[in-house]
Amino acid sequence: MDIKNEILNKIKGGLIVSCQALKTEPLYDSYIMSKMAYAAMLGGAVGIRANTIVDILAIRERVDLPIIGIIKEEYPDSDVYITPTMKEVDALVEIGCDIIATDATNRTRPDGKSFEEFFKEVRAKYPDQLFMADTSCFEEGKLAAELGFDLIGTTMAGYTPYTKGRKLPDCELIERYSSELDKPIIAEGGIWCPDDLKAVYKAGAFSAVCGTAITRPMDITKRFVKALED
Repeated sequence: MDIKNEILNKIKGGLIVSCQALKTEPLYDSYIMSKMAYAAMLGGAVGIRANTIVDILAIRERVDLPIIGIIKEEYPDSDVYITPTMKEVDALVEIGCDIIATDATNRTRPDGKSFEEFFKEVRAKYPDQLFMADTSCFEEGKLAAELGFDLIGTTMAGYTPYTKGRKLPDCELIERYSSELDKPIIAEGGIWCPDDLKAVYKAGAFSAVCGTAITRPMDITKRFVKALED
């Protein structure tokens, strides 16, 4: 079995836990994220999604699971911030990320390139790397599959101007992806409870990512407080 298939088999049918904290959040610390990932592994997670080189390296020291690596970087001339340019891809490849995820939406990249132009260069430079497309709608997933992405994710569904208001998790998109695209589908976004996880698998997901509901206690607390206010 080659390395790519070995990684895919490890994450198939399980739960990938996203362990991320932004600079504005109280848990922003590589040590804390490594502990979050370790706790997720002990709980049965099959993979970790993580942001920034320092967090990924810290997590790898404690956790022996496939890692979906991203770098969130904001540029003034674009709304794309998940692994937006070749610079971030290079950095993630350099540390040996198992899977690299990048925004695959129909929006101009920070360097002025289209998504298609950007990924054609990426794939030519790194033909053997596993890449995951963070998409928001079917047209984006279809194009990503044609361009050579290995996995198609629903990460950005509901987060682009043209998909705002979509019910999450987007089981309708997952179902269409799984029936029309010959690629592993990663359900991500809006998985708040075990029933949501069951629903995305019923819709045809290959694997699923859950983040906020597990690793963001501030947002979890806000959700409970809002319930009291309502």
